[in-house]
Amino acid sequence: MGKLSPISVLGMGMLGWLMIAAAVGAAPSGAMDEEIARRAQAVEADVVAWRRDIHAHPELSNREIRTAALVAEHLKALGMEVHTGVAHTGVVGILRGGQPGGVVALRADMDALPVAEQTGLPFASAVKGEYLGQPVGVMHACGHDNHVAILMGAATVLAGMRDSIPGTVKFIFQPAEEGPPPGEEGGARLMVREGVLDNPKVDAVFGLHVMQVAATGQVAMRPLGAMASSDRYEMRITGRQTHGAMPWAGIDPITIGAQIVTALQTIVSRNVDITTAPAVVTVGSFHAGVRNNIIPDEAVLSGTIRTFDPAVKRMVHTRMNEIATGIGESMGAKVELRIEMMTPVTFNDAALTKQMRPTLARIYGADNVLESPPLTGAEDFAFYQEDVPGLFFFLGVRRPDVPVEQAIPNHSPYFDADEAALTDGVRAMATLATDFLTAQDR
Repeated sequence: MGKLSPISVLGMGMLGWLMIAAAVGAAPSGAMDEEIARRAQAVEADVVAWRRDIHAHPELSNREIRTAALVAEHLKALGMEVHTGVAHTGVVGILRGGQPGGVVALRADMDALPVAEQTGLPFASAVKGEYLGQPVGVMHACGHDNHVAILMGAATVLAGMRDSIPGTVKFIFQPAEEGPPPGEEGGARLMVREGVLDNPKVDAVFGLHVMQVAATGQVAMRPLGAMASSDRYEMRITGRQTHGAMPWAGIDPITIGAQIVTALQTIVSRNVDITTAPAVVTVGSFHAGVRNNIIPDEAVLSGTIRTFDPAVKRMVHTRMNEIATGIGESMGAKVELRIEMMTPVTFNDAALTKQMRPTLARIYGADNVLESPPLTGAEDFAFYQEDVPGLFFFLGVRRPDVPVEQAIPNHSPYFDADEAALTDGVRAMATLATDFLTAQDR
């Protein structure tokens, strides 16, 4: 299996590989593969059109009203049982095959980001929105427009083959993967709570994510810990306001905050054994004051924590609190730290990952199914994996003539996807579903 980079696997990963269960034999290729490929090719123009339409009309988390309506109308036209308003704006389509069998779920996320697009594409977003009370541009900077279009295509393919499907396919179109706005609930966690994996009970779930770290014609995955858990924190530093010309008359929360920012960097560099368990502590915002000659009462820091190991997570939380309160107390300030768990580790079931690798190899070729390193990005697909076995993989969308060192990261205002990758993405999702159900039916 090829590798995306020389980053080594986690220490737990090597043991995990030794414990992987024996693979269930790969589902037979042949007539069904050929039919899926033919139907995916037939729907290619629609998939590209859907992707461009959704890209030009992005919607922020928990606000995916237009996208949800587009999806629901399409699934209803395919003759599916359709549920709307799941976790606010989510849509679930249920396709019951012509033969009895298990249940598999396929998931796509629908939300966009508060990013002003700078790609220059003819279908680039000009949408404006509001985020945290501020006017923002809105863009599918993480590629979710591609995910929705691919799953709509897979729904078209499988609906046309329903008589030969041994079981049921659930199509989950999820809002708020990027996280609901503060004060709201949403995303995969709320979908699971509202029963998206039940009635009928799902046996396995599959999802994908477009990324430019792999080229068109390649996919990447890894068993066990594929992506990090994500925690969001806010730190409120309360000092005492004074004139900027007389700092000795007050307690400066900005100076204290600056010292805390610097000290937080020592947690990963001095307290975490990064050879076994990668971790990240990032300060993403620092807000304080309104005027140049006033030292304010308060400063607020916020950021993200990424870990792969529960013990490391606990240690990071403890050290953050010790550092923040210790520095604050030493300088006469009060510091309050609030940490919110956003997503758990995206954990690919080892046996399922090994079982389904031949499916992707049939579509992309064995040499193009790469091993991804552990990624410190987070994915709320992990909430589905806490309840049922799941496989989350990465779909390469970097144009083959672009070197990897020029790959554009997700969340960039320049992010784009090679649309040549979409048809094989449709094939991958449809074939994973039919292969899994066929194996269950044996």
